[in-house]
Amino acid sequence: MNDRRFNHPVFVKDGQMIVQEITCLEEALDFLDEWPSNRRGPIFDTARRACHRSFDGLLPPSVAREAFAGWARSARILEDVSNVLPWMTGHRSGRGGIPA
Repeated sequence: MNDRRFNHPVFVKDGQMIVQEITCLEEALDFLDEWPSNRRGPIFDTARRACHRSFDGLLPPSVAREAFAGWARSARILEDVSNVLPWMTGHRSGRGGIPA
């Protein structure tokens, strides 16, 4: 559903260090549900609770996104895509996006 989408995706590394794009509450909750139990803690619980409350319409998705991103940062799995994929954020000019 569109009302459950994040205004900007969150990029996180999974257990195999593959970068995943999280664009909505459902994806965030799926990612959190798959996170190893032995690596969970209070920040994880806060992020999960925020996502559930947002899913239930009690919080805006932007609050859940920030909680999820904060947890990912604390777990050291938050990925800065501007460093990974600089061509995605570059300025496009000329024909077909090729610099003139």
